[in-house]
Amino acid sequence: MGKKVKQARLRMKKTQQQIADECGISKSLLSKIENGQTASAVATLSKISEALEVSLSWVLDDHPETDLVLLSQVNRMHRMGDEGMGYSYELLASPDYSNVEPTIVHVTPKDENFRYEPYTHSEEEFIYILEGSIHLMYDGKKHFMEKGDTAYFKGEKPHLFVPVDNKGAQVLTIFVDSNL
Repeated sequence: MGKKVKQARLRMKKTQQQIADECGISKSLLSKIENGQTASAVATLSKISEALEVSLSWVLDDHPETDLVLLSQVNRMHRMGDEGMGYSYELLASPDYSNVEPTIVHVTPKDENFRYEPYTHSEEEFIYILEGSIHLMYDGKKHFMEKGDTAYFKGEKPHLFVPVDNKGAQVLTIFVDSNL
């Protein structure tokens, strides 16, 4: 747990003193928490997680930080979402380990797709067309994309994947939280 706290603090480029001041604790206590020399009350850990802009559950999770996270196809959740609203998706990796969230978006075939309103979100987005073709509606403009094409854009602008035909499409989508 202490290593996670330290890692999150360093990622934010903040000193122990800065985080300690934000939490109303001593630098010494924060140092002991980071070095695993003391356990801390959940209330204190909650303050630390807020200051580090991470969830308390992430701090408390006993899974060690690792450079490699494997997720076999068998253990992946398949096809979540409502296809009638334009798409379903598969999470390819757990977002708990980084600020990158890869998914495969299954764009619903044209005659079954009832989504017309664009989406917005805070993350940046990279897409790669794996199969089929789409019209990427982005910020009021229509862009034709087919297998092998890529795009990178700000999610805060209205966007939508519109199916071109009744074959649907598969789009590798990588969400990047640039605020972390």
